[in-house]
Amino acid sequence: MEELVEVVKKCKQTEQAVELLFKYIRKTPDIERAVAFTKEKHQGQFRRSGEPYVVHPILVCVFVAYLGGDESMVIAGLLHDVVEDTPITVKDIERLFNPKVAQIVEGLTKISLVQRDWNVSMQAENFRKMILTLNDDVRVILIKLADRLHNMQTMDSMREDKQTKIASETLYIYAPLAHRLGLYNIKTKLEDLGLKYTEPAVYNEIVSKIKETKEEQDAYIKDISDILKKSLDEEGVEYIIKGRPKSIYSIRRKMKANREPMG
Repeated sequence: MEELVEVVKKCKQTEQAVELLFKYIRKTPDIERAVAFTKEKHQGQFRRSGEPYVVHPILVCVFVAYLGGDESMVIAGLLHDVVEDTPITVKDIERLFNPKVAQIVEGLTKISLVQRDWNVSMQAENFRKMILTLNDDVRVILIKLADRLHNMQTMDSMREDKQTKIASETLYIYAPLAHRLGLYNIKTKLEDLGLKYTEPAVYNEIVSKIKETKEEQDAYIKDISDILKKSLDEEGVEYIIKGRPKSIYSIRRKMKANREPMG
């Protein structure tokens, strides 16, 4: 997942995004038609960063496909902003594609409408419950999480106050939703990106410390792995040793719990 996140982050051109999408899902006539339709409807629209807007829904669908999304989910992901940003309606989507796709797009549109009305007075837990109530279809939530992940990756061109608002929403609403669905890689990435924009100095300090101590950490992990391998080999046990580094956000949370200063 980490590798894909970095590849997606560097992807800025429409055809490059389309090529990446078809590495993760089989090319079908309906998906190709949805790609062409999305390109047409978002033609002339650009993000603040300057890239064509259509790159965003395509890259959202790269994440959706990576997570195992089927054809209907990918098509709905491609079309998820068309209803909000163009005169196209959910009924048009149903007529042009199928009822299943239209249902998912309608669910995504409902979340966007509720999100616009969300404010600090609405507790995050209530908002999460509202999203889950609006959509008993987990596919809608998964696409929304993929959408939020890509938005979080591409916020550098936004005003600082908007970055902070979106990052706070992500930490209080979307990261816990990802956790609830068992999407731990998405949860971790959303938390790390949320910290990057809500506490940038802390985030940068932790990243710097991780880089400084990487050699030491790698040596420690190797020593422990060697000990485990030796013991397991002696016992004749079949095994696979896996590990993952502690996330930036979890390091920050532990520091807060232990009241440890930076530096």
